[in-house]
Amino acid sequence: MDYQDSIDFLYPLHRFGIRPGLDRVAELLRELGSPEQRLGRVVHIAGTNGKGTVAACMASIFTASGRKVGLFTSPHLVDFTERIRIDGRQIPREKIAGYCSRLKELAAANGATFFEVTTAMALAWFAEEGVEVSVIETGMGGRLDATNAVAGDIVVIPSIGLDHTTWLGDTVRLIAAEKAAIIKPGAKVYTAVDDPEAFDEIGSAAARCEAQVHVVGRDASFSVSSVQPGRLGLAVSLPSGGSRNLTVPLTGSFHASNVTLAVMAARGEGVEWSDIETGLSRLADSGYQARLEQVSCRPIVMLDVSHNPDGMERSFQALREIRGAFRDLYVLIGVAADKDAAGIARPVGEMARMVAAVELPTERSLSPETLARLCLDAGVAEVQVCGTAVEGFELLRSKAGPDDMILVTGSFFLVGAVIASGQGGGEVSGPGT
Repeated sequence: MDYQDSIDFLYPLHRFGIRPGLDRVAELLRELGSPEQRLGRVVHIAGTNGKGTVAACMASIFTASGRKVGLFTSPHLVDFTERIRIDGRQIPREKIAGYCSRLKELAAANGATFFEVTTAMALAWFAEEGVEVSVIETGMGGRLDATNAVAGDIVVIPSIGLDHTTWLGDTVRLIAAEKAAIIKPGAKVYTAVDDPEAFDEIGSAAARCEAQVHVVGRDASFSVSSVQPGRLGLAVSLPSGGSRNLTVPLTGSFHASNVTLAVMAARGEGVEWSDIETGLSRLADSGYQARLEQVSCRPIVMLDVSHNPDGMERSFQALREIRGAFRDLYVLIGVAADKDAAGIARPVGEMARMVAAVELPTERSLSPETLARLCLDAGVAEVQVCGTAVEGFELLRSKAGPDDMILVTGSFFLVGAVIASGQGGGEVSGPGT
């Protein structure tokens, strides 16, 4: 198989949808020589929002400290290889082809899903390359997520909210129990969860495993000093390790707790403050993008992959913090049909001057007509229905002035389509650089 053959094999596995369970991925890993046992120190991250930010921060910090670091995240924006990286370098396409050739027959026999095969490939490459640290983000949930084949030495749970309720449960407590099930005996657990019911489930899971729990707000504190497009200033204080003023290329104070979690975990592993500062300053080298990322100016263009109500509210909280940086807000939005689209549209209605609702390039897309009605109901004065991301973006570019902002949000699929089309780029200057 070559790379294109591999992609043609992998993508149709989506037909199996979400199939919680660990038996299939265990078979795949045995076929590859049980790489999950050779991953160095394992950082396992679960939660509703903030997983990608924490993962990127931790990978970047550990890389700056001189360690060889594997990073597994999902989904990708443009190219499949974005999901699997070592020290920021994407997995070679020939490696994907080789692993798919080895796994194709077994995957067909046991009905493995796209995410299960992808997880097995990531762990195999990390083990083959001899990584010293593996940073692994769960796909959905935790207990029956394919990534739970690993034993995390460090477990990070940034937040718990309502998402994927069909699979994880319809209460915060049930969802927290599913995600906390990645905690293994003897792990170090770091969390910023403050909901009492969710925190109770995390604490109970940790107690059963005799795992130490470290909590933002109790075992570490932070204060935000400045918020600008593409630049967050904060001070992080640890009782055992003093405090540092940090500057991170992120937009929005809501990222501060995620950064603090990464700092706590890194210091717990003996990483020096100087390496933490360097790693955070080089966050983009880890492949981190499209979390309120400024990619152009005049007008400002922001790419954001928020795709549930909690994430969207946090993004708009960040926009309110930098409200003085732009005049009017124009929003390009597309949402998957299995999401709470009304909840996603609600904060959009509070600020957007105009919205272009589009169809995502996937069969899971909510119709743009339905999304447009929800945006109107949320209070947006002007909403246009467009067929594609490119059409919607071009419409907003024709409407927005140089002092305005265009926000692309609602889905990884949408942001990926905009990036792939070459839209929205340009020279970025000032704080967002």
